[in-house]
Amino acid sequence: MVATGGSSDGLAARAVALKLVQGVLDGGLSLDQQMEEDRAFAALPPRDRAFAHALAATTLRRHGDLAAAVKTLVTRPLPKSAGPAFVILLLGAAQLLLMATPAHAAISASVDLAKHDVKARHFAGLVNAVLRKVAALDPATLAADPTRNLPDWLKTRLVAAHGADATAAMARAHAAVAAIDLTVKADAALWAERLGATLLPTGSLRLPEGHAPIPELPGFAEGHWWVQDAAAALPARLAGDVAGHTVLDLCAAPGGKTAQLAAAGAMVTAVDDAPARMARLQDNLNRLRLSATCLTADVMTLPEDQQYDLVLLDAPCSATGTIRRHPDLPHLKSARQLDSLVKLQARMLDKAARLVRPGGRLLYCTCSLLPEEGEGQTDAFLARHADFARAGMTAAELGGEAQLLTPRGDFRSHPGMAFGAGTLDGFYAARLIRSAC
Repeated sequence: MVATGGSSDGLAARAVALKLVQGVLDGGLSLDQQMEEDRAFAALPPRDRAFAHALAATTLRRHGDLAAAVKTLVTRPLPKSAGPAFVILLLGAAQLLLMATPAHAAISASVDLAKHDVKARHFAGLVNAVLRKVAALDPATLAADPTRNLPDWLKTRLVAAHGADATAAMARAHAAVAAIDLTVKADAALWAERLGATLLPTGSLRLPEGHAPIPELPGFAEGHWWVQDAAAALPARLAGDVAGHTVLDLCAAPGGKTAQLAAAGAMVTAVDDAPARMARLQDNLNRLRLSATCLTADVMTLPEDQQYDLVLLDAPCSATGTIRRHPDLPHLKSARQLDSLVKLQARMLDKAARLVRPGGRLLYCTCSLLPEEGEGQTDAFLARHADFARAGMTAAELGGEAQLLTPRGDFRSHPGMAFGAGTLDGFYAARLIRSAC
């Protein structure tokens, strides 16, 4: 439960949260993009900005639970003429049931939000009445069905791929705020001690709750470590000894894997087609005092006259493995988008294969929970490319965590897995080797 309430009245912060949630639900805009570009969000004092973000993220993360609770108290569906009244109810319910906001503050501010909207103002009385009833509910009832927060298309696919129990475990993990993991350049045990962090079996560090802001932590300014989920850090670790090897990192931004490979002594070329993300990658490398050749380009247009010892493709995907960090994702992705992504991944894999030298390796990975973007994609690739074969991984390479190893020797994690004292993002990786002739 997040105990926060913004400033004394908090109306401006709540208005921004309402705008952010509507942007996701109605406009198809990502939460991160809105927070980067919205002037009203940027203009809030730091405490109110944090509250607006927490309120929007909590409402999106537990949207299914909150909507179910509110709908039991609304006798008939609200008409379109009610404008944002229903979203205002969700925001109010999130504060009352999940954020420990005092009832009078949550209800009063929600009514004020409704009164300030030309459409919702006619439903201000309903907002007041419904939220008073919400305040009397037991928050524990929200946890009755954790999969209620998953869209039907995703729930169906997850159950088919992982089973009902694992899907429920993933959904419970999605409902909680994820811990922050770090990758260090060297001396992980030393930095675990300095930061009060937990050293995970795979070599990542996990920060404790209530840690200082990231830029204020020891070692950040000096470039000793960077933020990277423990699961996302594994594919580059699985590359093995890359010192002195040529490495092509495709879809590289924001650069966590690029940094890992460069720190391990590889000669890295990092490619991504987004100028802003590549600028961020370069800034990260500068802070970490690492070097790589950075190229802003479409992967599919890269010349094929140069081949590499290792090509790492972190392909565009549904990102369903990162929902606990990005609670807007279930509201932005669809089954139709998944079909298009699977086709794109296949084309990018074929392109990446042509950039691997004979005897070289290809690492394919996605932050997806879905086999269509993971195991299925690898199997289809190997059926098309007789000159490639799986180079299976071992539990020892995964910190002894056998649960991260698939029967075919690929790496697969999901947020329902216990990992250290918490969980980890969903990720998939396959290691492939090209024949020498």
